[in-house]
Amino acid sequence: MVSLSTWCRYLVHKIEVFKMRDFVIIVKLDVKQSYKKGQISDRELQDAVWKNVFQGKLTYLHWSKGEAMAPTIGEQGGTLLVRKIPSADPGRVFVGDVIVMKDPDDSDNYLVRRLAATEGYEMVSKDEKDEPFVLEKDQCWVLADNEKLKPKEAKDSRLFGPVPMTGIVGRVIYCLRTAVDHGPVQNSHYSMRKDSPVLEVELDVDDMVKNHKS
Repeated sequence: MVSLSTWCRYLVHKIEVFKMRDFVIIVKLDVKQSYKKGQISDRELQDAVWKNVFQGKLTYLHWSKGEAMAPTIGEQGGTLLVRKIPSADPGRVFVGDVIVMKDPDDSDNYLVRRLAATEGYEMVSKDEKDEPFVLEKDQCWVLADNEKLKPKEAKDSRLFGPVPMTGIVGRVIYCLRTAVDHGPVQNSHYSMRKDSPVLEVELDVDDMVKNHKS
């Protein structure tokens, strides 16, 4: 049973996302312009807001597999509950978060990696031949959790370098490895506190098990 205070915090997050999108659902449907021209009724506008703000979810399910994020995600794969990040910046995703990002080598593919550094961080290589550098604005550095893998195997920033923050589409908040092995993902302290009401309201383990691919 979700408490009233949790529901209120959850609703604040939904409203925040709605504001961040700058009423994108209205613009997308050309409702804003139509409304001004009198081509859409107040009821239709209310229905659009209700559907997208109050009925729409802040999360989605994503399947991921491979050694890169073990043990956070099992090598055999895991069904992930991902919180959507409409606009990624250092104020919404934080160092330590497990994120879903566009593959720098294939825009149709997505990688799950841990955010290791953001703009302003100085990156110093273990190899003395490599010059230190500072991440520029809107750049970030991502790493695989599996420290046993070499850069080519891990396919992270040690291989492809800094990536744009705009490539981040979500934060992983829960992982189901098997029907009996699942739980919240360890992210930054701030993110875990912020995602807590979202997890309480939108987590449906039965649905995750039903959609699990293994």
